[in-house]
Amino acid sequence: MDQLRGVLTQKKQQTKRTMSQGKQSIEPPAVQWNPGTEVVAQYNFVANSREDLEFKRRDILTIVRPTRDPNWYRAKRVDGKEGMIPANYVRLRGEVKLNAMPWFHGRLKREEAEALLNPRHVGLFLVRESNNFPGDYTLCVVNDQLQIEHYHISYENNKLSLDKEAFFENLIPLVEHYLNDADGLCCKLQTPVPKKNGGFEGAVDWKQFEESGWVLHKKDLKLEEIIGRGEFGEVWKGVLRGQPVAVKTLKEVSRAAQTFLREAQLMTELRHPNLVHLLGVTSDNDTGNIHIVTEFLSKGNLVDYLRTRGRSVITKQDQIGFSCDVVRGMAYIEGKRLVHRDLAARNILIHEDGTAKVSDFGLARHVEMFQDGGKFPIKWTAPEALRTNNFTNKSDVWSFSVLLWELYSFGRNPYPRIPQTDVMAHVEKGYRMESPDGCPPEVYAIMKDCWDMDPDRRPDFRSLLPKIDRIKQQTSV
Repeated sequence: MDQLRGVLTQKKQQTKRTMSQGKQSIEPPAVQWNPGTEVVAQYNFVANSREDLEFKRRDILTIVRPTRDPNWYRAKRVDGKEGMIPANYVRLRGEVKLNAMPWFHGRLKREEAEALLNPRHVGLFLVRESNNFPGDYTLCVVNDQLQIEHYHISYENNKLSLDKEAFFENLIPLVEHYLNDADGLCCKLQTPVPKKNGGFEGAVDWKQFEESGWVLHKKDLKLEEIIGRGEFGEVWKGVLRGQPVAVKTLKEVSRAAQTFLREAQLMTELRHPNLVHLLGVTSDNDTGNIHIVTEFLSKGNLVDYLRTRGRSVITKQDQIGFSCDVVRGMAYIEGKRLVHRDLAARNILIHEDGTAKVSDFGLARHVEMFQDGGKFPIKWTAPEALRTNNFTNKSDVWSFSVLLWELYSFGRNPYPRIPQTDVMAHVEKGYRMESPDGCPPEVYAIMKDCWDMDPDRRPDFRSLLPKIDRIKQQTSV
């Protein structure tokens, strides 16, 4: 006890020194940080004693515990080393928020856009996806003759431009520029046409990741080997200051950048033991490549895990344990008013300790967000989502039930012997996959409940959790 008092006394004296080193404008946190809280370093800190934890600006630290002195915390770096840190040198990591774009209407034909620009008045406008140049955009605006002009917004050197003279990171600063100055347009933008459904699409600025504490030191990250390939780039196994990590890379920055960054943005909102944890993002100044850095789960994805181990290794306890983990993670996502839209065994990763974690939020969206279409895995997607492009938590529940079938069939491809193009026709006529061999009847009953054609009659993840947990408690082998 005397030793502890001595350390705290020493820390108080050190606090006075750190406060006098130009940091006095940064106050200690008004609310005490709990163990597990992530903070980001605002300054370099040089250790003054063996108890101190040295760190650099932008380092990510996890609070281990508070001390009696509110100016000091015990914390841990990503490499696992622990020590004392001054609270005024770090700040809480924030969520990255989307900037709303109420004027963005997604996929519209030219005639549909012109029909929306009524009643016409000068400066009325909207932005839509380009039909002639996939991946680009079109600005539609009413000129001073009450005619509609269509301007092609193209990517030039990884930035957006209308005239190849003014360049913008994304649509938001572009629209803001022409709201303030016509700058070559037929007129200055004035009034946006809002969407009929009240939904919105959003954009992410790189600066928001910097300001919220999610940008990592590029030199601290080393890429070792490719472990997968995705729609926009590659997935690497890497090392971040001694810690194994997974790194998703974006090769072609231009058209895919916003989709890629939106996945990282959503992950800044999520913190749950059954969701893959985002560590941060980096950007390569030489190539422009963007990297999303997450924790590395050494046992790979669930479908490969099932297929390579099979019945001789994976027990019923393992199966129901994985099911419970997925439901816990999805119940958390449901509570955040998010829809995953791509829930399948291939997107569940297994930790070294056997914990299952939901990953791959590339298609995830907020419930109230504008549904922007795209390609979806037919065998896992709910019928109403395929018909109307309306994704909800209940369509995620349908996908979870297909995942359950994968889990209890040890990684078989769903709807065997039925061509993918015929799956939904069979489902809408009442066909449901049979129970996998060895699947407990109570688990198959949950599958059938989740495969109800009426989304309102399906359970939600919150109500599924106690049912799955009860089965887990009753499973002995």
